[in-house]
Amino acid sequence: MTASAQSGGDCGFRISDCGLKSEIRNLKSEMAPPPRIALNPDDVKNGLGRLVLTLVELLRELLERQALRRIEAGSLTEAEIERLGTTFQQLASQMQELKEHFGLRDEDLNIDLGPLGRLL
Repeated sequence: MTASAQSGGDCGFRISDCGLKSEIRNLKSEMAPPPRIALNPDDVKNGLGRLVLTLVELLRELLERQALRRIEAGSLTEAEIERLGTTFQQLASQMQELKEHFGLRDEDLNIDLGPLGRLL
């Protein structure tokens, strides 16, 4: 580098102290680690509750469909059909209580699976 370049002569090359400091700040901010994720324990608990209830609801629906197929096929006795009905009613009641506890509605359990569509 020539003396004229160092002093800001003919070549138009000149870095001011202010510009250099600004550039250093920009580089530091680009290289800085990403900010921490602020996790709220209540959000984590509700998200986990939503996931678990969604899975339970999916299993309940699958079991109900299987039970209906078995009833239609005639492979269950009247006592078994009665027990299944009672069990599904109790499960529905428990699910309602849990949804209320976590502040969820039926629509909240129907997770969007993107190109596959809705879960339930």
